[in-house]
Order: sequence, then structure tokens, then C-alpha cells
Amino acid sequence: MKRRRWRRWLLAVLGLAVLYAAVPRPPLREELGFSQAVFDREGRLLRLTLSPDEKYRLWVPLERIPPVLVEATLLHEDQHFREHIGVNPVALGRAVWSTYLARGRRMGGSTLTMQLARIRYGIESRTPGGKLWQMLRALQLECTYSKDEILEAYLNLAPYGRNVEGVGAASLVYFAKDVERLSLAEALTLSVVPQSPARRDPGKDAGALTAARLRLFERWLVLHPEDGERRALLSQPLPVRTPEELPFLAPHFVGRALRASPAGSSVKSTLDLSLQKLLERHVRQYVERRREVGIRNAAAMLVDWRTLEVRAAVGSADFFDVGIDGQVDGTQAKRSPGSALKPFIYGLGFDQGLLHPRTMLKDASTGFRGYDPENFDGEYVGPLAAEEALVRSRNIPAVALAKQLRAPGLYGFLRQAGVTGLREESYYGLSLALGSAGVSMVELVELYAMLANGGVLRPLRLSVDAPRDEGVRMLSAEASFMVLDSLAKGPRPAQSFRAEWARDTVPVSWKTGTSTGFRDAWSVGVVGPYVVAVWVGNFDGQPNPAFVGQTAAAPLMFEVVDSLRSKDSDVRRVHPSPPPGVSRVQVCALSGGIPGRHCHRKASTWFIPGISPIRACDVHREVLVDTRTGLRTCAPGPSTRAEVFEFWPSDLLRLFQKAGMPRRVPPAEDATCGLEQRASEGTAPQITTPEEGVDYNLRVSATAPQTVPLAVVTDADVRRVFWFVDEQLVGTAPRGEPLHWSARPGTYVVRAVDDQGRSDARTLTVRLVP
Repeated sequence: MKRRRWRRWLLAVLGLAVLYAAVPRPPLREELGFSQAVFDREGRLLRLTLSPDEKYRLWVPLERIPPVLVEATLLHEDQHFREHIGVNPVALGRAVWSTYLARGRRMGGSTLTMQLARIRYGIESRTPGGKLWQMLRALQLECTYSKDEILEAYLNLAPYGRNVEGVGAASLVYFAKDVERLSLAEALTLSVVPQSPARRDPGKDAGALTAARLRLFERWLVLHPEDGERRALLSQPLPVRTPEELPFLAPHFVGRALRASPAGSSVKSTLDLSLQKLLERHVRQYVERRREVGIRNAAAMLVDWRTLEVRAAVGSADFFDVGIDGQVDGTQAKRSPGSALKPFIYGLGFDQGLLHPRTMLKDASTGFRGYDPENFDGEYVGPLAAEEALVRSRNIPAVALAKQLRAPGLYGFLRQAGVTGLREESYYGLSLALGSAGVSMVELVELYAMLANGGVLRPLRLSVDAPRDEGVRMLSAEASFMVLDSLAKGPRPAQSFRAEWARDTVPVSWKTGTSTGFRDAWSVGVVGPYVVAVWVGNFDGQPNPAFVGQTAAAPLMFEVVDSLRSKDSDVRRVHPSPPPGVSRVQVCALSGGIPGRHCHRKASTWFIPGISPIRACDVHREVLVDTRTGLRTCAPGPSTRAEVFEFWPSDLLRLFQKAGMPRRVPPAEDATCGLEQRASEGTAPQITTPEEGVDYNLRVSATAPQTVPLAVVTDADVRRVFWFVDEQLVGTAPRGEPLHWSARPGTYVVRAVDDQGRSDARTLTVRLVP
């Protein structure tokens, strides 16, 4: 008999073990949806989202829940939680006696584990059968999880009034703070809510919540008599918020941060709420002031280039204004950057040894294989230093420099930088130098931060916990510094004095951009540790003549800069410093070349040894002049003397004459100078029209004579140019003047020969079209 009894017991135990193994492990947080909370860098709540089932529910690890809240909850709900096995027979017996046998006050005998079972598995525990099932589930939880895991789950799933569940969400909703920062009064308040969440709703306390908190406080004092002095405070209703008062701040930034974070997570973002409000205020007030000229919308960003942390971001002037498509995020929208891309052309040019900041560039009418760009003002200013051409945003020098760049060029540079949505390079051609491709403000800010970081490109960071990317080198530290140094020489909008004349100035390396058709106005600057970017325009692409970077976007950017200067001392202390690889050299102020003995005006510039171009100044040239005739002679004699003249190309001489700035050009040559000797000196002519690689069309229907203009840029000592087509002279023209040739269909070799014997040639194709 004993053997059979033991066998039955063994089978029973094995059966229970098999049954337990067969029952799935009861989940605690799986299959539940959670809210997402986004905080600024100081822990201030920006937004708390609803879970998929319309609850405010956050999961907070037990180690982050303050011990005072844990102790108060156990004191109120289940003092013997650590000792029982999920069910407390004594508490159950007392509840049955009071509720059903003595017909007294209704009491609950549920342990904290039983309450968790009811909450998590939706058990109706008011019936005997439901109570039994609740107990069985509680026992299963105790067999499956540790006490700490059960306690953690309860504190994260317990009801705290309305649609708020868990201490993490309750703390944010009602007290506007993270659960770790709860005071004793706030912790005691939350501890008594789950027992009766409807009557003790913190958002509308009619006295029941305060009374329950005081009762718990009396029990608390037994264990913590030192808190007796807080009685007066705990007897008063606490100031609380309701879910309707939850913040909805920095909506565009928060939306992006949420999309970049796992569902149900909390995000401590890089945003600084005080700077965010400052930026929003500037954008809002600026748009209001400029509304009369049609400015209704703007976007702006503020980024710390040292860490790539986004400190503030405004996607539109008003998130809730449907009339301006306010919910579109202007920081991520693709827009034409205009001239805001020019600094990177110059950076590539510095790195490829094409120029240094004082290299003289030419701003004159120029064609580039059928592409004939113009400057914004429709004028040409002649020769100017590279840094001045960049600051003044001259189009012709930028396009000419972009054409000289070796691979990867500007297009490859943007590709490598991760600019998305680019079409094939042939689609843009040289117009890319003037901003014909769409970029976002985020991409543009990353590129300007790259300059401040010595040429290393890194992605923006939205979370303080985001890993720091090692980045990709786009430019050398030397070229990046020279670009920023050049941009810092630009005067502020409407500034009529030099920056160094003013006290307490802060250098700002900045650039504007205006898209073709006046659809987008940009201003981007590096000041102190920040990159500040501003865009003004309409999301629907409607043009407005007021959308000019210099007058529409730059003033707003400098308003932000001035506020930063007064708010953050780092703006004065932090600035990019010259890297070891650059040095200062003296160059000729007129040509940017190595000054010769005839160059009396010199300037200092940054220089990359071994990379920057080393060319001798060829503007100032010494020639022999016959004192009797005043003509240039080629051989010394008793009546000759050496004189220094300026040798400017013919197109620049024309601009000087137009501006009323005559130059001291060399005199004509004496007949005694041999052509062979003259041809070996000076600069050969350069044909500008016909353009290289461009076919010219003649229309069959045309009634008037059709001609092809032939134009050339010559050295300053040239007086006439001779034009040959297939070795046949077709005409001559004075220096700087075109010759109009009556063309016929065919392919020709056009040659220009100046009166010094120097020449240039180009192939021309003329087609007959309907």
C-alpha cells in the first residue's frame, strides 16, 4: 500500500510539473504598447505620446523608481509582499469575514501580486470564480518571476486615474517631472491612487485623495518619525496637472526624435528648451514684422558643431497654421540652397591647389559651353580676390572655379556628404554651383558644421545617448579654416562700418543663398560653438521678390546671433583656430601672385605650403619705352628707359573703363620690335565666343543675315585681333570688340591672332535648322 501511495504522489508531482511546463510563461510587459516620452537635455518634458490603446503608459526600471515610492506603495497595498507566496491567507480570511460573514465594511484581501494578475490578464475578481482564478494566476507569477520583477511590473501597470497607468506616466502627467524626482508628498499621493483611481483622481481631488494620503502619512510616521514636520504640507491639496495640460513643445524636432527611437522608449534629447523658445520667439516675431512684404513662413536650426547636437529646431513659423502648411518640417524639406553651396566650391579649390584666399579671380561676362550665368545684380566687377568673390557671392568666379575642379567635383562632394535625392550629374551641369540641386536644412547645417570641425563630416545627433560618429573627411583642416576665415570677412546686413571698428564684436562666418525665381532665402553661419541656419519661403514654392537671402534671411539669423552672444559666454570664447598646416604669406594685392620687385601694394593671406598655387605676379611688367616716341621698344638704347605698366586682360580693361577706373596700360610697340620676339612674351589670347563644345544654329526661315559673334580676351599690349576661319582671314576687330562673321553650315577651325603674333584656336560647328 505504501509503495502504491508513493507511486501516486510521484505521478501527481510529475503531472503537476508537466502541467506547469505546458502552461505558457505568463507575460508581464509583452504584447503591451507603451507611450514615448521625449525630454530636453535638462530633463524637461517636451511630449508624452499615447500608447496604441490610448493610454499614458511608460515602463520605468525598478532601480529608477525612488525607494520612498516603493516603500509607501507596499505600506499601503501589501505590507507582507516580501513574505507571502502570492496569496496572503490571513488577509483573505479577514476580507471574507468582514465582507461576507459579518456584513461589515467591504475589504479587499488581494496581495500586490494578485492585483498585478487582475490588471495584466483582465480578470473579473468580484465573483468567487474570478477570485480563485486571480489567486491561481498570482501563484503562477510568483513561481515564474522574482519579487522585484513583480513589483516593477505592478508599479508600471497600476491605474493612476483616467487613462494614466504606471508611476512613470503618472509622475509626468500630474507633477510634470521624472519619477526619480518625486517628493515625499507626491510619492504618498501616487501610492494611494491605484486602490480607488476614480475617487482619488489627482486631477480633480474632492478631498478623498488628500484624506487617503494623510491616513497613509500617519502610518508612515510610525516608521519615519523624522518626517513629522511635513504634516502641514501633506494636509494641503497638491498642485497637479491633468493629461489635457501635457506639453506639446518643439513639435517638428520631437516628431523626428520619436521616429528615430524605438517604440515605447524614453528619449533624453539634445534640445535645450530655453534655446528652443528663444528661436521660436525670434522666428514668430520676425514673420509678424515682415508680413507686409509677403514673408509668412520661416524655419531655423541651432546646432552645437562640437558635438553635432541639435539645440533648437523650428520647422515652421506656426505648427498649427494650415494656411502655411505649418506641419511640414522645413528643416527636412528639400529646397534650392542658391549660393549657400559656394563655400564648398572654394574649399575644394583650396585643397586642389587651384587658388588661395587672395588669388585674383575674374568677374566678367563668360560663357561655359552654352551656360551663360549672370550675377545676381546683373553687373560685373572685374578682378577681385577669391575671398572677396566668395563673400560678395559673385556667380561667374564660382562657376569658373567649379569648372576647374578635379574629381569628385562639387557633385561628387555632395554625394559623398550624403545629400539625398540628387539626379544625375549631367542634369545639373555647372548650374549646380549656383544651387540648382535641392538640399535640406539638416544637410546644409551638417556641411557647415563640417567646416568648423576641420573638414570632418558627422551626422546631427538628436539624443544625448546617440553614439558619436567618427565621421568622414570631406576637406582638409586647412581648407576648411580658410573658408571660414574668408566668410568671417563679410559685413553684417546693412552694416556700413568695418567689424573691427566696433567693440565687443563676435566673428560670424556666414553665407546667404537665394534660389532661382525667388522661392527660397537662406542664411547659414558659424558663430562661437554654434551653426545657425535660417530659411524663409513658402512650402508650396510660390515665389516672392522679397525672398532674398541677404535681406530676408540674414537679418533673422543675426537677431538669433545677437541673442546667443548675450546668453552664452561660449559664443565669445569658442572659435575655429588656424591648424598647423597653414601659414601667412605676403602676396601682391592686385594679382594674388608672389610679389615681384615692381609690386608695391602687398597683402597677407593664408597659404597651404605645398598645395596653394605659387605664381609670380604678372600684372606688373617692366617694359622699355622710347622717350622720343613714347612707344614700347624691344632693345635698350640711349633714349630708352624702363617703366612699369599694368597688364590686364581686355575684358577687365573694359570693366575698368566702364567703372571710370583707368589703368596704366603699356604703349604701342615700335616697328623695330620683331614679331617673333613679341609673340614669345605676354599672355596668349583666349577665345570666349564661339564657346567650346557648343553648336550654333542657323534658321532656314530667317530673313535677316545671320552671324556668329567672334570674341576673344587678349593681353593689355594688344591693339587689334585678326580672325581666321579655316586659315582664311575673315576680318579684324579692335581689342575688346567682337567680330560678327556671316556663317554658313559646316564645321570650321576658328583662329584668333593678336597683333603680337600670339594665337588661340577653336572648332566651330554651324547647323541649319527649321
